[in-house]
Amino acid sequence: MAESKLRNLSVEFSVKIIKLCDNIKGHYSLTNQLERSGTSIGANIHEANYAHSKNDFISKLQIALKECYETEYWLELFVKSELLDRDTAKEIYSECGTIRKILISSINTAKTKCRKIKQLTFTVTKVAVFFFCVLLFF
Repeated sequence: MAESKLRNLSVEFSVKIIKLCDNIKGHYSLTNQLERSGTSIGANIHEANYAHSKNDFISKLQIALKECYETEYWLELFVKSELLDRDTAKEIYSECGTIRKILISSINTAKTKCRKIKQLTFTVTKVAVFFFCVLLFF
């Protein structure tokens, strides 16, 4: 459920970033950076859903998180350079912050589950080795 919400938020966010960049005249190299980082968030979240492993899933979400931080940087730069008004940036910055918080929570949850699986695997392996040794010697 959270992944679906995160996916939807990131797609909506990407659309807003694209429209925002279309409205900023000039400064192509800067708007290109904002557009690339802002849309990359959703692309990495989408890609995470098709990860080959739990570690790959976590890695994709971490990349999306880094892109959130980069997007926030570009928004701040645009406001300070007066290429973007503060009110418009505030709304988009807030949405980026919401996605960032969900990503952090999702990454932490995935890491916890990954650790539990590793602990369980290690315990099962120890028990299996023990029983194998018992059977071998008796």
